[in-house]
Amino acid sequence: MFPLLFSLYASFTNYDITSRMEWVGLRNYDTMFNHDALFWTSLKNTLFYVAFNVPLTTLGSLLLAVALNQKIPGMRYFRTIFYLPSVLSGVAVYILWMMLLNPTSGLVNVALGWIGIEGPAWMVDPAWTKPAVILMKLWAVGGGMLLYLASLQGVPEQLYEAAEIDGAGAIRRFWHITVPMITPVLFFELVTHFISGFQIFQEGYVMAQDQNSPGSPMNSLLFYNLHMFLKAFRVYEMGYASAMAWFLFLIVMVLTAINMLVSKFWVHYEGGDNR
Repeated sequence: MFPLLFSLYASFTNYDITSRMEWVGLRNYDTMFNHDALFWTSLKNTLFYVAFNVPLTTLGSLLLAVALNQKIPGMRYFRTIFYLPSVLSGVAVYILWMMLLNPTSGLVNVALGWIGIEGPAWMVDPAWTKPAVILMKLWAVGGGMLLYLASLQGVPEQLYEAAEIDGAGAIRRFWHITVPMITPVLFFELVTHFISGFQIFQEGYVMAQDQNSPGSPMNSLLFYNLHMFLKAFRVYEMGYASAMAWFLFLIVMVLTAINMLVSKFWVHYEGGDNR
């Protein structure tokens, strides 16, 4: 509790980590909302990322799990291959993707050129930097796929057999049997994806074109956590960074509470208990 309470107190102070901690009341919050243009830029970048990354990774993980749940020879090897990217992490992965997304020599644009499509300047054009990060995240949907695969294998086969006897096609079986039976895992994945989405940091810090200016080009990769980090450890405005941290905590808590409230209308648990 001490770090939480200390950061809450620090958010109302002019705190430089080492020598100064002066009470300033709500000045940090006033500066954040009314005088820091980069605050709104970082929040907009993060909301854009969350709005597209969460549904795309959720849908991608689910469809991949359905595909890898088929009973055909050699499926275990395909499952391993698709899961491997989620094991990799860190700077090496970001450098790999910066090479793949190089506008002139990157494999992605070269492959697009083979089919007559001129690839964009992924990490150079501010309009394409966030889609590039989202594309990179879709490459590593194997972690979520593993959870969905485990839940899919827990769906009783007799439900599918009964539905097939009643004339239900593949799509109706998926929508009326598979999806309701795995909604607890869907709910868990949505909540955790929302939380991790708002915590995005390394991509903007490592993949910036100008290494002296994290979040470049034109602050298109300046995510909320990155802006907060720079305020805390580059200009030593730890009090202001603490205020940003608590505002982010409020956003995540509100979204989680909304998810919890809405879940009773679509999440189905075995036995019918409303948990």
